[in-house]
Amino acid sequence: QVRLAESGGGLVQAGGSLRLSCAASGRILSPFTMGWFRQAPGKERVFVASRTRGGTKTQYADSVRGRFTISRDNDKNTVFLQMNSLKPEDTAVYYCAAVEVFSTEAERYEHWGQGTQVTVSA
Repeated sequence: QVRLAESGGGLVQAGGSLRLSCAASGRILSPFTMGWFRQAPGKERVFVASRTRGGTKTQYADSVRGRFTISRDNDKNTVFLQMNSLKPEDTAVYYCAAVEVFSTEAERYEHWGQGTQVTVSA
């Protein structure tokens, strides 16, 4: 019913910026939360940021707060992740996800994209 497709990943130098996009197609659940997660090699998938449709609830992981910004274009069913001051530790596959209710837990999200690789060189 709902499909998510990430884009915008790539290779950047430490200190640089990158903007990820996630386009949703199909029937969009409402209310719902759009979130970003990431998974580094050999590690578990972890929460990065999330935002509800109305923007009343916006959350960031401590590791990215102040550097990353999540935004949404509800009319286009697209969520973005602006990543600034990137660090090598940010290197991971970034996943876009959606859930009917507000959540920062990966287990609660029902729809997932295939991920986009972000590599930050030292």
